[in-house]
Amino acid sequence: MPNAKEKKRAKKMKNQPTSVIFSSDGGPSPHAMWSQNGGEETHQRKRQELRSETSRGYSHQSISHGMPKYLTVSPFVRARAAEIKAMLKAATQKSSNTLVFQSLPRHMRRRAMSHNVKRLPRRLRELARAEAEKPEHQKKELPKSKCRKARRRHINLVAEFNRRQKKNIWLETHIWHAKRFHMVKKWGYCLGDRPTTKCYRACYRAMANHCLLQDLSYYCCLELIGKEEELLTALARMCNVDSGPTFAAVPCLAGRRQGALTVYQRDRYPEGALGPVTFIWKPRNESAVGSASRQLWIWTHPAFKQDILAELKAVCHCSEPMDSCIAKPVVTLPQEESKTDITEKVGQKRKQKDDGEIDVPVKKIIGDGTRDPHQSYRWISQTSGIMISDLTMEILRYRLIGPLSHCVLTEALKAASVHSNLETTYPEMNSWWVENCRNPEQVSLHHRQEAFFELLQGLSSSNIPSGTVLGLTVGDPRVNLPKKRSKAMPNPEKYQDGEKVRQLTLEGVSAECAQSFLWDRNICNSVTENKMPEQHLNSLRSKLLIPGSYLDLGPQESKIPILLVQQPGKIAGEDRPGWGSGWDIYLPKGWGMAFWLPFIYRGARVGGLQEGLKHSLYKRTPHVPSDYPDCPAGIQFARELERNLLEKFKRRPPAKRANYIKHGTLKPFFCPWEKLTLDWEARNEASHKYVDSSVLESEDLAAEGEASCGPSHGMFVPESPRRKEMDASSQNNVQMEGVTDVTELHKGDEVISNCTFCVLRRKKLLRQVSAWCQPAYVKTRKIRHHASALDQQEPTADTLLPVVQRYPRALVWVCLTLLKRGSPELHAMICIPSKDDLFQLSKDKHFFGPQEPKHSDVFKNKVLKQKAMKKRQSIGKGKQNSASGTMNVIPTKQDDLVLGLWPDPLPDVTSHCSRVLLGFVTQGDFSLAFGCGEAVGFVSLTGLLHMLMDQPKEQKGLVLLRNPASLQYRFARLTVEV
Repeated sequence: MPNAKEKKRAKKMKNQPTSVIFSSDGGPSPHAMWSQNGGEETHQRKRQELRSETSRGYSHQSISHGMPKYLTVSPFVRARAAEIKAMLKAATQKSSNTLVFQSLPRHMRRRAMSHNVKRLPRRLRELARAEAEKPEHQKKELPKSKCRKARRRHINLVAEFNRRQKKNIWLETHIWHAKRFHMVKKWGYCLGDRPTTKCYRACYRAMANHCLLQDLSYYCCLELIGKEEELLTALARMCNVDSGPTFAAVPCLAGRRQGALTVYQRDRYPEGALGPVTFIWKPRNESAVGSASRQLWIWTHPAFKQDILAELKAVCHCSEPMDSCIAKPVVTLPQEESKTDITEKVGQKRKQKDDGEIDVPVKKIIGDGTRDPHQSYRWISQTSGIMISDLTMEILRYRLIGPLSHCVLTEALKAASVHSNLETTYPEMNSWWVENCRNPEQVSLHHRQEAFFELLQGLSSSNIPSGTVLGLTVGDPRVNLPKKRSKAMPNPEKYQDGEKVRQLTLEGVSAECAQSFLWDRNICNSVTENKMPEQHLNSLRSKLLIPGSYLDLGPQESKIPILLVQQPGKIAGEDRPGWGSGWDIYLPKGWGMAFWLPFIYRGARVGGLQEGLKHSLYKRTPHVPSDYPDCPAGIQFARELERNLLEKFKRRPPAKRANYIKHGTLKPFFCPWEKLTLDWEARNEASHKYVDSSVLESEDLAAEGEASCGPSHGMFVPESPRRKEMDASSQNNVQMEGVTDVTELHKGDEVISNCTFCVLRRKKLLRQVSAWCQPAYVKTRKIRHHASALDQQEPTADTLLPVVQRYPRALVWVCLTLLKRGSPELHAMICIPSKDDLFQLSKDKHFFGPQEPKHSDVFKNKVLKQKAMKKRQSIGKGKQNSASGTMNVIPTKQDDLVLGLWPDPLPDVTSHCSRVLLGFVTQGDFSLAFGCGEAVGFVSLTGLLHMLMDQPKEQKGLVLLRNPASLQYRFARLTVEV
């Protein structure tokens, strides 16, 4: 308290004049006399006198001071003038930070005094006026934006929405999603992540029993136009027949089916993966020949778009951009600039005159209108004549998932009516449809397409051949809206004709019925521009004699070309075939909400990105882009996920977060695939038992490999120049199907072994590995009938030698099902069980799995030292402290140490824990579809074959799963579904 009182007194007396200092002996000293007369005293002299006074003690404190004998007038007057000036300044200057009206007694304070100076006492008015003149106390300027009523006008609202779409593109259903979903910004778009309501199980029931609706308009469409031979020749360099059907598949080339594959960098298969794509060929005309110009749509995820587009331009030699752009952005920027340039002065009203402010009405951005108009989006090749166009946001894409997707489609959409009286039509709106109605062949084709479309209502989406394409022209779906929301159900009367239904389920839709006017850009632009406004449609509804009755627009009704594509469900494996199938509907831009609301009114439930993730997990298909770790976009996505999870981990206090070092988890937020494949390649080289000592690099490496691998059998070794002769003799003795294909690629073996990892997508080899993973009781006669001769044999060293020679650093995409309770999490570890674990499981059916012994945190002391060092450096005590800190600083690799996380570089990831690491989980959760914990991920091909060779026949494919923040291992069944 004494210190507080002294500080308070010093604050009050800081502006008061200093008193005159007299000498201690009763008479003024020369220095005191000079100071008293107005002279300035030096700081050093004051300090000397202060020391002398304190050294005399307290006995000489009460000494009388006398008057000086003489004084000089001019210095004395100057000193007194300075004192008077300081006194006046102290009287007029406040010593506190409070305002004038706040310094009044509490019974005199009024709120009106804060804005009216005349209400203050007269003695304080001048001070209050001086305070009011200061800039910090002046009234703030009125905001430049208009009032809320003006901002909520349609024209101003559209202009504001157009401005907000410059950084992140909005879908046409963005406003609908923003009111009901948690929105996220990904891949340059603003997308709905998950609903705000609790509908996790409801969405599963929708995709399993009825219909789940998703907006996939953010997917990118790349259009290729050119001769068929030129296109196939160029695209053949980006794919391979071993991984499945290519662009030249017969059903896809005819335009009847949609194809799906993974594209690679030219001539680099199986490495250099770019990402998955789906493609649709425009059906041929009847008079067209094989070398005629064809049109191809390639759909890809926006994360893979730039890499695939660059590779397509390189393969097709399309380096010269065309002058015209595909989609020109709406001219809204000058209007917005004119609005923002009109500033308001202080004191003026917000209301402005709109006369002459807007010359051209602001239009809503349709499509990708925010992109740079000076940047080209169409390229052409001068040599081959191939033209590549970027149709991003030019075609909308909705996905309906579920067995009753047909019912939602057939009830919400109706085929367009054919105009019989062509004289009374309006050619401005539907001129292209009028020309179509004059052609009898086109009318006949439209009726056949309508007949196929009506047959869909009585079938399930899984009954249609996968990838079936159906073209159709429908009327305005806004006319068919019901009075209230209902649930679409199948109609048995629609499929009484069993012959047509049987033909549709077996053969699908013919190539003629796959034709659609959606392929014509001029027609799509005409449909978008001539769309009837919602206001006009509502005014026509209000004029109906019977409210709520059907609105017949007649020839004024818009005709919209669409394209329906069947999406296959679960096609891999044997359980629940066709689960999760549905339909994709392609629309011209501008008609997003016109089709979105009718689907919802027919009972479709809307899902976001998280629902799409769970759908892929239940369907056991790789999710885009997280399940493509060998693609550049997949690696970037994994790094962004690691950064987000690490920031979330650091936000929690150290006592409330897991110590992953003690749990034996090296990378809890990222899957080190490259390190995993490198370690398994090193283990493979160290664990073989070849007698030739020249092949072994060192005896220590071999002993370490045998100790870490556990049971050491004769393992396979990747090919090297010293072992070519020895391997050739062993390969000649192997007589089985599929080995000849591997031995023919000796030149590619060295390239693959020297490069980074890749994901194995060769169908034939995956079927072989899938058969090896099945236990003895699962291999029924049906499976053995379809399996090859190599699949029926047991995996031995001679059998697996060519496989690992061809793919020494490959990953295999696997599905995992927990045998007992438990729920796998993201980045969970897939490990190889030991013989004792398998033996204990066979003896005790209630055995969940072993436990990992707790590890010691060897970096804890270093983290504490680093934290103390940073604290000392932040205090900054001086140059000496900073210099000593630079001498004892921790190395750069340990600057970013985090408590509980293992820093780089990582040790051997395979042998870090008590169980050998095999791979990681990329998706995992409790599956509502199977009623147990399920996960998908990747494992090392070399490690998987090593495990299968050591496991007994009855326990093939058993692995251990352990979550990153847990020490408990749990048994799971590993399958490779092809």
